[in-house]
Amino acid sequence: MPKLKTHSGAKKRFKITKSGKVKRSHAFKSHILTKKSTKRKRNLRKGAYADVTNEAAIKHMIPYM
Repeated sequence: MPKLKTHSGAKKRFKITKSGKVKRSHAFKSHILTKKSTKRKRNLRKGAYADVTNEAAIKHMIPYM
């Protein structure tokens, strides 16, 4: 059985926690920040978890994490 390739985009965006959940960051935080409120930008800094329906697909993309 050959080794699986890791999806380069997914390895930069997701981390697997010890409990098996998929941790992600929020979108819309990289540019055009002047029109966004301070509260909104502050809340975008916090991490989030990927939805349960997407977990299997993400874990398939990053098999060795």
